[in-house]
Amino acid sequence: MFFIYNFLTFLLIFLSPLIILYRIIIGKEDPKRFLERFCIYKKITKKKSLIWFHTASVGEMMSIIPILKELEKNKKIKRILITSTTTSSANIFSKFKFKKVIHRYFPIDSNFNSNRFINYWKPSLAIFVESEIWPNTYTNLHKTKIPIILLNARITEKSYKKWILVEKFANDIFSKINLALPQNKETAKYLKYLGVKKIKICGNLKYYGDKINRNKTINLVNKFKKFQVWCAASTHYNEEILIGKIHTKIKKKINNLLTIIIPRHIRRTEEILSELNKLNLNVEIHSLNNEIKKNTDVYLVDSFGISKNFYQLSNVTFMGGSLIPHGGQNPLEPARHNNYIIHGSFIKNFEEIYSFLKENKISFMTNNLSNLEQILFKKINQRVPKFMVKKIDNIGEKILKKNLDELNNYIK
Repeated sequence: MFFIYNFLTFLLIFLSPLIILYRIIIGKEDPKRFLERFCIYKKITKKKSLIWFHTASVGEMMSIIPILKELEKNKKIKRILITSTTTSSANIFSKFKFKKVIHRYFPIDSNFNSNRFINYWKPSLAIFVESEIWPNTYTNLHKTKIPIILLNARITEKSYKKWILVEKFANDIFSKINLALPQNKETAKYLKYLGVKKIKICGNLKYYGDKINRNKTINLVNKFKKFQVWCAASTHYNEEILIGKIHTKIKKKINNLLTIIIPRHIRRTEEILSELNKLNLNVEIHSLNNEIKKNTDVYLVDSFGISKNFYQLSNVTFMGGSLIPHGGQNPLEPARHNNYIIHGSFIKNFEEIYSFLKENKISFMTNNLSNLEQILFKKINQRVPKFMVKKIDNIGEKILKKNLDELNNYIK
């Protein structure tokens, strides 16, 4: 199986000039940093001992930001490297002012690349987040006796069934993990079946969230004070059209209604604007910093890392990726900011979290526009009680501490 995997990675590298060119054209690749995919760096980095985190994209990166902030205080740690695979995650990282943490793109997982990467950075510890399993990188880390931790580990039934098709190969890879810290019991079960020997359930890091600086939102509050606001966050293709239609219906009842749309991928801004214009909606773009007119229908947020500022203005947030078969997005951030959550039926990626929110009467599922309209109209003037937000915060703080305690056992 390794032979087939390495053949496929060789083929990927062979075709990579065309793939990368296409990704640059569509905005999914950084034209100034694509050489990092091959462990070629423009700026030579001073050699310091470091620990390495790898995340896939925005959600995974955001979940470990509190971990990074705490580890920066550890005098034993000289430097932290974080890698990711998407430009959106790199943009999010740039918003934080870390002193010890640097970001690079994760290299293509060929045997040559992974060896080159490990030899260049020489990490003392490698920490992979959620579902990041890379056969060549794991193998070469294991050969060099660098401990591997799978943090906030997440293996779904669907992905487990795929791995079990190549059971011997999977066991060879997963057995190289020194410690797995799964989000839930289901993941712990699958990790055990796949060959991980040391497993400790510490909970889902996404329960933890930094407190917002309310002074930074005063200008926003003043900007929107004449409107009745609600949010549609992490929206995907086609969902913005549905949200636009809902806005049109609700505005007949709430004259000063304003819908804030925060798309999952801001590169879709022009596409979304075009679709909303077809619905005859008046749209303002956040980055243009225009004054909001009285007849504005939709405020379209086209900047990274500021979603929580807008949740302060709202009582209700629709969470995207759930009306289409995507699997949903993390609803905890708006819930932490006193927002009720509305979502569709496609929430496979966050079933445990949604179950918690439903049990505590914070989230509501909808299957059609009429039902969404009813829930929104009912909750738009209510806020999630403070004691429920405190409950989420307490869970998050305990989970963060458990994970940090386990990581600190491996930091020399």
